Amino acid sequence: MKTKKIKKILIANRGEIAVRIMRTCRDLGISTVAVYSEADRSALHVQVADEAYCIGPAPAVESYLVPEKIIDAANKSGADAVHPGYGFLSEKSVFSKACQNAGIIFLGPKPETIDAMGSKTGARQIAEKARVPMVPGTKEALKDLAEAKQIAKKIGYPVFLKAVSGGGGKGMRLVEKEADMESAMTRAGSEAKKSFNDDSLYIEKYIVKPRHIEVQVVFDQQGKGLHLFERECSLQRRHQKVIEEAPSPFISAATRKKMTEAAVRLAASVGYVGVGTLEFLVDKEENFYFLEMNTRLQVEHPVTEMITGLDLVKLQIEIGEGKPLSLKQSDITLRGHAVECRLYAEDPENNFFPSPGTIEWMTIPEGPGVRHDSGVYEGATIPIYYDPLIAKLITWGESRQHAFCRMQRALREYEIGGFKNNIPFLRTLVENPDVLAAKMYTHYIDDHPEILKRRPVDLPNEIIFGIAAYDRTKRPMATPASGVATVGRETMSQWKAQGLRDALEQRF
Repeated sequence: MKTKKIKKILIANRGEIAVRIMRTCRDLGISTVAVYSEADRSALHVQVADEAYCIGPAPAVESYLVPEKIIDAANKSGADAVHPGYGFLSEKSVFSKACQNAGIIFLGPKPETIDAMGSKTGARQIAEKARVPMVPGTKEALKDLAEAKQIAKKIGYPVFLKAVSGGGGKGMRLVEKEADMESAMTRAGSEAKKSFNDDSLYIEKYIVKPRHIEVQVVFDQQGKGLHLFERECSLQRRHQKVIEEAPSPFISAATRKKMTEAAVRLAASVGYVGVGTLEFLVDKEENFYFLEMNTRLQVEHPVTEMITGLDLVKLQIEIGEGKPLSLKQSDITLRGHAVECRLYAEDPENNFFPSPGTIEWMTIPEGPGVRHDSGVYEGATIPIYYDPLIAKLITWGESRQHAFCRMQRALREYEIGGFKNNIPFLRTLVENPDVLAAKMYTHYIDDHPEILKRRPVDLPNEIIFGIAAYDRTKRPMATPASGVATVGRETMSQWKAQGLRDALEQRF
């Protein structure tokens, strides 16, 4: 097969994933092109890129989600290839097709593969042909309420209603009894229409306390495919992943072998090209059921990179150039354990509402086994228009316990201020006894609301007074004319000390 050397790549994305892709491009001596909205003029990915093009107003529907603007920027810059990252246009076949028509290499699967696996019901039909186990449910979109009730009664409540074009937990509702079916269909359909412009739904049997385990696969253009082991993504909040790790601490070697073989078999059956992820639900007896396929790079791909020593973006580029995979399955071995925490600009004490603002200070953890993938910097503004993910913190260790110890240490070192964030919530999770014992499942956080409560901070007085003294230097000095008396360290009252403690707790 003829190969083509890629010299310049346009990254059709923003934030941490755009920066992460650019770093691999730099490693390979490939020039990079950023695209940005008017809200992202000073964003980190724009500063890191070799060239940058404005593609419109802040709303994504007027900038990052417009294929014509991305293609226009690619043509103007002379980019050989486009990397879509994740989200935005990464799983839109129309964009993959537009790149193809413009003679630009799309670093992802073919348009027809995206279409085939993008439909949840279509993917279930393909999985059935590939003899991959599935959760009992429908393989076609529901016609109406009567059919939904009939099917749910047949497979047994509780059931899940899911969007046919869904993803990321959107358009999903748990239905525990027939009386709730009508309202659940209305709400799930409305959310699916808003998120995917498609309100069609299907039904799956609800698995009690399932784990979410996914398999990373990679296929070249010559048809050779490999798996890169699995990731455990069971710690979720309302179907959104919070902490991921690799490998799964739950499944046995025998189950791992069956799951990875099923994943490769299913991807091969659709002629997959590039990196992709097959997601499974796993019950407590280690029975696994195909959930869906993500035809792109996953947010959590760094944990796979940490345990295999492979750069997945580099593999995507080499496959896009037409090079065959140089690895054999036996070359890929598990090496230690990795954990990833997603850092969001959101307020855990206010139902995780997005918390845009300006980053006033940052202290980034460092040291052995710590990786930090970020799209921000001190002084940067977090806009309200996009997903509030600002960074990913990844740690590696020789064992799971070692990786979690490093994550605990790294999160204690991590400070970022000027806006609400979920670092205190993450600290609580990585020190939770059930999490450390790997007793989590997909609804664990929802079933344990006590985790969301902020832990009291017990700091020695000398630390409180030290920070208070630092804060004091940041404020204008009080003058006698202000009517406020200067209070020395020696005479500070307990009320004042408590006030400072409260202020500190706002930061931790």
